[in-house]
Amino acid sequence: MKAATIQLETLACPSCMQKIEGALKSLDGIDQDTMKVLFNSSKVKVNFDEEKISIDQIESAITKLGYEVLKSKVK
Repeated sequence: MKAATIQLETLACPSCMQKIEGALKSLDGIDQDTMKVLFNSSKVKVNFDEEKISIDQIESAITKLGYEVLKSKVK
């Protein structure tokens, strides 16, 4: 498992947070129990199985929703 913190452009409202959560929870390889979308800091914290999904695929799912990914840090 890898842990990632993804910095987004400002989230405008709590429904944006829910939209991102819903999209990421539908992806195979995401640890749904530890995933968090932090509205106030516009960050997504997610643990993922790098054998099933890449950080690029996670970022792509977010950008397809219309949100800009500023940077990602993977540990």
